[in-house]
Amino acid sequence: MINLLFQGRYELFAMLLFSIILSLTFHEFGHAITAKHFGDDTAQRMGRLTLNPWVHIDLMGLLMVATIGFGYAKPVPINPSKFNSPQASLWVSAAGPGMNLLLAIITLNIGAAAVHYQMDALNTSFVMFFLQYLALINLLLMLFNLLPIGPLDGHYILPYFMKPQAGYKYLQWNQQYGTMILFGLIALSFVGIPIFSKLMGVAQSLSQYLIFF
Repeated sequence: MINLLFQGRYELFAMLLFSIILSLTFHEFGHAITAKHFGDDTAQRMGRLTLNPWVHIDLMGLLMVATIGFGYAKPVPINPSKFNSPQASLWVSAAGPGMNLLLAIITLNIGAAAVHYQMDALNTSFVMFFLQYLALINLLLMLFNLLPIGPLDGHYILPYFMKPQAGYKYLQWNQQYGTMILFGLIALSFVGIPIFSKLMGVAQSLSQYLIFF
């Protein structure tokens, strides 16, 4: 992504960086507010129940976003012993990707409404480009985090759809190998194997079903 700066495309770089920061912030906020709903106030007590991006952004993760277009935010602290429901971990894990889906739906429909109702203030090439990419980034972040490997949200969600013994074995397997496999997929994407471009293709296909105008 930093190549955009070398190409003099400063506005595009700033727009993409802002979109990624916003998407990561909503993702982590989703985890925090859902944990609070299920009785765990750990994130709230540590100041993470907020949409302030500086609370959620990790400096190294942000540097990775700016240089290679891929990064991460600070994980929201969770204390499962405070949960008041046996399904709480499922919903807390799903809340991050769910928040990205919600943001994508809102963004896509703002753009569609601007065209449908001829809102000249919004119906400009820059605004429409921003809304389109903000939606795609959120859908991509949602799909990526639903992968059931490594520390991603999907690995907490998958066991709920497996038999208890199989789910337990999967969690053990993922704890041992998941992060290594995730890093392997990321490395493969940088040597030309279109792993994440496939996810982008799915995100683009999905986006057309989320517009209600």
